[in-house]
Amino acid sequence: MTPGLAGLSATRIAAMVRAGEVTAVEATEAALARVGAADSELHAFLEVTRDTALAAARAVDERHARGGDPGPLAGVPMAWKDNLVLADHVASAGSRMLEQYRSPFTATALQRALAAGAIPIGRTNMDEFGMGSSTENSAYGPTRNPWRRDRVPGGSSGGSAAAVAAGMCPLAMGSDTGGSVRQPASLCGVTGLKPTYGRVSRHGLIAYASSLDCVGAFARTAEDLALWLSVVSGIDPADPTSTPAEPGHTRRRQDLRGLRIGVPWELNGPGLDDEIARVTREALATLTELGARVVDVALPHVPHAVPAYYLVATAEASSNLARYDGVRYGLRRGANRCDAMITASRSAGFGPEVQLRILLGTFALSAGYQDEFYRRANDARAQLTADFRAAFAQCDVVWSPTSPVPAFPIGSRTDDPLAMYLCDVLTVPASLAGLPALSQPCGFTRDGMPVGMQWTAPAMQDEELLDIARLFESHTDHHKRSPTP
Repeated sequence: MTPGLAGLSATRIAAMVRAGEVTAVEATEAALARVGAADSELHAFLEVTRDTALAAARAVDERHARGGDPGPLAGVPMAWKDNLVLADHVASAGSRMLEQYRSPFTATALQRALAAGAIPIGRTNMDEFGMGSSTENSAYGPTRNPWRRDRVPGGSSGGSAAAVAAGMCPLAMGSDTGGSVRQPASLCGVTGLKPTYGRVSRHGLIAYASSLDCVGAFARTAEDLALWLSVVSGIDPADPTSTPAEPGHTRRRQDLRGLRIGVPWELNGPGLDDEIARVTREALATLTELGARVVDVALPHVPHAVPAYYLVATAEASSNLARYDGVRYGLRRGANRCDAMITASRSAGFGPEVQLRILLGTFALSAGYQDEFYRRANDARAQLTADFRAAFAQCDVVWSPTSPVPAFPIGSRTDDPLAMYLCDVLTVPASLAGLPALSQPCGFTRDGMPVGMQWTAPAMQDEELLDIARLFESHTDHHKRSPTP
């Protein structure tokens, strides 16, 4: 087995496999060995699919040996969040409700990555049904941050973020509803992309809030994420909300000169931890030294983003999760009457946070309150979208910290739902507007915890974000630093 293979980027591994410098089996064995060495402490994985991974790796090597194209992701070990389904494997969405569910099909985004040569090494831990910001709401226990084992990795895609940060795989898929890729990317010191809504098919993603859910991914570099996006994006007949693969940005930047960075006070002032503010200010100074120009822009409706998001998301969740009733599929608890069986099944299958959000969403949609809450939340969403449109008339991208706080101790916010919900204050605006957003490492707190900064671009300008992130990486080394094993 080639030494150091587990620490290479997805782009580098694919190039080596295509060039015959290493086999897909060797790359897979290196990743599996790293998972075996590191995951007992981190609990990033709910299942390691060793046999499936090695079979896929052998198929890539055999295709290559016959002279066929092994694919742009040839031999790249890849993990996926537990709410993306893989045929004949469990997909539990981090919930007891689906702990026995085996999918008869594979999610489109996951299938496209596998068809491109990626190797499926395992499904990762998550907050139940994507509801959380710390991966503490998983029915199977919390994931730990690779930088400090007593800290959270963020959520809800915390398992995928931790797996990449710890070097267990160079690429991991997640989902982002209100920041569930970007926030854990920031807390774990990796790069995370939430594409434009519709760029990547949601078919096979277990739904939380359908008008917000996006399939995203984690990697160490923007280059790896650009490769992933080129493979998985595009129209899917099974997802009517999917959009064509053609990017809105085709020019590859050579430098950051002339880039207009919009800095809204609403995302850069109130509520930021002092260390987050210090590190991100230093990163912004670096960007100006590289030739970018800072422009003051306004997003006046940002203060309404968190309440609007939690009303819209919970309302949609109450509808999406109504199917888990113990009758058609999911956990069933016996009782003498149908209504008692449904109550018992949902009480046993759903954790406290999921039950809370279902109740909130059901109330928001109830007779007499729908106009007062749900309609007004959607009005705020439309106004926030208009705010971004006005901002982009003055700038190329909007910039901010990703998370208002660094990774916090496990258990420190579980009794304070409001404090937990405010972890999403900087990420939900882009989600409500359906815009592409990316988090990348930009420095470290004085006690060594990673800090991320967030880029948001107009719709379909995902490649612009990746281009900018790539150039920032080329002048800094934040993305190269790794947690102590």
